[in-house]
Amino acid sequence: MKIYASLVALLTSLILSLPAFAEPKLGEAVPLFTTQASFAGKALEYSLKDALHKGPVVVYFYPTAFGGGCSIQARAFAQSYDQFVATGATIVGVSLDDIGRLNKFSADPEFCASRFPVASDPDGKIVTAYGLKINESTRGRKDIRGETVDHGSIDRSTFIIDSDGKLIATLDGLKPADNVAKSLEAIQHLRAHKG
Repeated sequence: MKIYASLVALLTSLILSLPAFAEPKLGEAVPLFTTQASFAGKALEYSLKDALHKGPVVVYFYPTAFGGGCSIQARAFAQSYDQFVATGATIVGVSLDDIGRLNKFSADPEFCASRFPVASDPDGKIVTAYGLKINESTRGRKDIRGETVDHGSIDRSTFIIDSDGKLIATLDGLKPADNVAKSLEAIQHLRAHKG
């Protein structure tokens, strides 16, 4: 029994001493991920690595599909999507939502409007890899449709990633529409400097 207790204590101390993931820093390579996503109401596999082969990517993390601010942000990204595409960039949203919820959100003409994919990270692995924290106290809140959200939330954070996989900008603490406007500004700035 003493050996078992000592082993448990040792394992616990090792787990607690593991470093937490840190948010990627400017100029550093970001964590690549592959996960299930939804586009135009249909599930698909999304690979950040594959997306980067086509050009820069705006990866935006948001609390939940059909959330108040999240809906504003998704609509703003959908409305300005053509401006992002004109720079060679693509967009992907990431949340803790399951794929069923995202299928509805991605196809809804009031929100994502079938313009860009939204990725599912139900176990929080992508969120954690990007150094973001999950707030479990928000579990059980209601979305704008009055439905209960069965997962925690993450703060709104956007990572602008160049086609070489390196971070060129991080946007935190902005209102949803401002987040989209600043994301577009960063992508346009990148294109202007690349010629």
